[in-house]
This record gives sequence, structure tokens and C-alpha cells, in this order.
Amino acid sequence: MEQIKLNITPLQKWVPNMKEHLYIAGPCAAESRTQLLNIAEELAGYGGFKIFRAGIWKPRTRPGNFEGIGEEGLTWLQEIKDKYGFLTTVEVAGAAHVELALKYNVDVLWIGARTTVNPFSVQEIADALKGRDIPVIVKNPLNADLSLWLGALERINNAGITRLAAVHRGFSSIDPGKYRFDPVWKIPVELKKRHPSLPIICDPSHIAGDTKLIANIAQKALDLDMSGLMIEVHNDPQNALSDRNQQLKPKEAHDLIGNLSKRKITSNDQNFEQIMEKLRNKIDRFDHELLELVHSRMNIVDEIANIKFQNNITPLQMKRFCNLSQNRIDFGKKLNLPKNLTEELFMIIHEESLRRQSELMCNLKLNKESSKS
Repeated sequence: MEQIKLNITPLQKWVPNMKEHLYIAGPCAAESRTQLLNIAEELAGYGGFKIFRAGIWKPRTRPGNFEGIGEEGLTWLQEIKDKYGFLTTVEVAGAAHVELALKYNVDVLWIGARTTVNPFSVQEIADALKGRDIPVIVKNPLNADLSLWLGALERINNAGITRLAAVHRGFSSIDPGKYRFDPVWKIPVELKKRHPSLPIICDPSHIAGDTKLIANIAQKALDLDMSGLMIEVHNDPQNALSDRNQQLKPKEAHDLIGNLSKRKITSNDQNFEQIMEKLRNKIDRFDHELLELVHSRMNIVDEIANIKFQNNITPLQMKRFCNLSQNRIDFGKKLNLPKNLTEELFMIIHEESLRRQSELMCNLKLNKESSKS
């Protein structure tokens, strides 16, 4: 499918006085007026946070958990906006939410992961937004599917919304490792590659699922040139009604952004540029050599496919595959290469080898049958 070009208004044009990065903070869920005002007051005192977030409707995985305070919470956000000067943002999951959020002058709408995964719901929101001038931020879908994420962004953009941003909050996985949600960094990187003007904000709270891991995720996000962070903040995390393990206290959130390294994209130092040019030339040469080696390997794979066809042998040899995988991992360890790098690299190569063998053997069979007839 032909790539659709997004029409994007830069963040700096819709977030007043924004500096290098955008910081969004607030509780997972609005629980009470007092709770919300206490958090907002402390965050406002520290400065640096431009948008105050709070979940008003909370679509929980199972019923019976706290599912949000509802419309009343929007009045509290309006009060916070008037008193402390924050822009406000809430999650919307349908047209009715959009109407209520606009009724109470919410500044930014966000579409959550559970909604992004459903094109019907996203289109309903897009239809409700036509003719409206409001920024929208779109979280990635629960599953690691770039097309779904792109589709949601395109639907909102097609509704005339140009003040648009994406939010990377990680993906559900059978084995997310130490995190609550697997970051799969290559997906937001690919999104940025396809749409360089699209701001991507990271939600380290959801990815981490644990306050002790948030700082590392946040730094990684800035190192990957993301436009900012969306952090869950609560004045009493241990008694929060949802996601208590991933919410920082306001002071902790302030310290977090203060301790992050804001690295530059480039340098004006001529010596630096000369050194980098030499090193990049070496990388280019090695990459070309690597691809030439892969090409040579695939030629051998084609020879193997011919021999297997002649002897009626299946493309997949499981014992060989297992031995090969372990051998490559062990050799990679001797070279101080991470296991996951070696494993992933050879899995990709082996999958392509199997595909080539299967395709070639099918073609050989067809040619043989054709020659008989």
C-alpha cells in the first residue's frame, strides 16, 4: 500500500513556551478533587510540566476494578487549567467521550492502546472530530502492529486534525522481560523513519510497570530522539486506585526529568564531524561486506535446496537448526556479542533460508511436472 503523508503541525506551535522536550504528567486516574488539585499544585510549583493528564474513564481489563470517576472529573480538570495554567488531556474511547471532553474545554485528547487496536472505534472518534480544532495524541495499539498505529494516526489526520502526536507505551507480550510492556523500540523508530515530522512521546510508566525502571526507559526514549515523556504521577501512589506500582510522586517526577541527559543531535565541532565521518565510512564498508557475505550464503542455500529436492528431503532439518543456533550463540559469546543479537540475527537468516529452499523446491517440482507433460 502506498504510504500516506501525514500533515503535521509541530509541537512548538501548539504547546505554549515549550522548550526542547514536552513533559506530560498526572495520575493514572482522577480519583477525587482533592487528589487532583494536590498533584497539580505540586507539579506547577516545580515547573517544566506543560500538560496535566488524568484518566476520567478507565477501561479495565476485567470489570469490578475502578473504572474512572466519569464526567465529574472533567470539572476538576477545568479548575486545574484555570488555576495553574496547565493544558489538560484525557483519554477518549468514543464519540460520547469526545463531546464531553470538549464541553469541559479539555485541551488535548488522547486515544488509548485499547482503542487504537480497533479501527471502528478510531473511525468513530475521527468522525466526531471533523470540523473540530483540537490536538490529539495516539497511543500505540496493545499488539506490536505498526500498521494499526499508522492507521489510527491516518484516520485522525484525515479528519482534519494536524496537531497530532504519537505515544509509545509498549506492547503486550508473552514474555516482556523485566518490563510490564515490551518496548519493541524498532517500531517507534520505524514510525519516525516514515514520518519524520510526527512527534513521538514516550510513556515510560506503562512500559516499565515499576517506578524503579522508569528512569532507564525515559533516558532511552530521549536517546532515540523522542519529543517528550508522558509520566504517571500520584500524590499517594501506594493507595492509588489503579496502577499504583508505576506512579511516581510529583517530586520524583521532577527529579527524573532534571536528571535526564539531553543529548544533542549533532555538533558544530569540525574535529568531531571529521572523526565521525571516518568511523561512519568504516561502518558503511563493513555493512557492504556483511551483505555480500549474506548473498554468498544464500547462494549456498540454493545449492542445498537443489540437492534436497533430488533426494526428496524436507527444507527444515530441526536437529541441524538447533545445533546451528546454539553454535552461533556460543561463538557470539566468545566475541562478546549479546545472546539476543546473535539469536535474532540468525533466526532472520534461517527463516529466509527456509523460504528460499521451499520456494525453489516448489519451482523445481513444477518444472519437473511440466517437462513430463
